[in-house]
Parts: sequence; C-alpha cells; structure tokens
Amino acid sequence: MKRIKQTVLDLIVADACDLFLSRSIESVTVRDVADKSGVGVATVYRYFSTKKRIVEKCALRLQKQVFEGYFKLSGANGYERLEKFYRGYLEIFKEHPKFYKFINEFDAYMIEEGASASEEYSDGLDLFSEEFFNAYNDGVKDGSVKMTDNIVGFYYATTHAMLELCKKLSVNICMVRQDELVSGDTEINVLIGIILLALKV
Repeated sequence: MKRIKQTVLDLIVADACDLFLSRSIESVTVRDVADKSGVGVATVYRYFSTKKRIVEKCALRLQKQVFEGYFKLSGANGYERLEKFYRGYLEIFKEHPKFYKFINEFDAYMIEEGASASEEYSDGLDLFSEEFFNAYNDGVKDGSVKMTDNIVGFYYATTHAMLELCKKLSVNICMVRQDELVSGDTEINVLIGIILLALKV
C-alpha cells in the first residue's frame, strides 16, 4: 500500500513539474495537475493539502535533479572542482533554462503566499554549499585556491549573483535595446571568469 501511495505521489509531482516548467506556477491549477496525472482533484488534495505543497515538492524534485546532475564535484584539485561548480550554472542555463524560470516564479510565489521554504528545501541547499566548501578547503590545502578572508560571505555573494543573473536571463525578455548587445551565455561566462579569478592562486 505504501509503495502504491508513493508511486501516485511521485506521478503527481512529476506531472506538476512538467506543467509548471512548460507554463507557469501561477497559471497551473490543481485541476490541471489532476487531469494530467489521471487522478481526481480530491486525490491530489489527499496527498497535498494545498497548491503550495505541490509547488514545494516540485521545487525539491528539481533541486535534487540539479544537484545530482551538475554539482557533485570531481576534479584533480580544489580549483578544478570549484570551476566545475560555477560552470554548472552555465550548463543548466544552456540545457535547462526553464529551471531558472521556475526558481524565479517559485521565489515570487512563496513571497506572495507569505511563506518560507520548508526545512527540507533548506537542507537541500546545504548540499550545494557543502560541495563548495569541501572543494575550497581542499584547494587551499593543495595550493590551487587562494585563501579568502570571508569564504562564507564569498560563497553566498557569488552564488546569489550567479543565480539572480541566470534567473533574469532565463526570462528572455529584452526590456531595453542594451539587452540585445551581449548573449546570455557570454554574460554568465564573464561573471564566472571574475569569480574564478578571485579564487585562483
């Protein structure tokens, strides 16, 4: 029985993710999710008391996919792992730009709902920082990375800058003519270069 419940739950979350990514969080209703999953609306509400819970579960699913696909670091030294870490943002932008669009909408949706992300979501974010700090510490030891006075501040400032830039570019709207002067890939690459320059010995 537990296996059947988990299968249905996983199906609903997967289908909801598809809808949120292809459309938008705001435009997708619980009925849309139920229809796509081939279950009744009451069944969706049995597993998820609110649309917010569905959105959070989708955020967790995407977070896990992104971490496992792009941020499990390997390399000959600490610097190479840090380079891979930051280049992960660009790879996602190239291969799955809708992920950044979802995160942009997720942040706005949670603010609108007056809610904080779950502890489970926050715990997932810790996996990213753990990979970063392990690579940084190894890099300092192996001599490939420059020691930084405030590495915690460096981590959050640079990852927030990367994420916000990728979110902005994922919307792909030219508000002013200057937006057309440089490609999104180029902007992200420039920022990565600046960050890596600050880390490299």
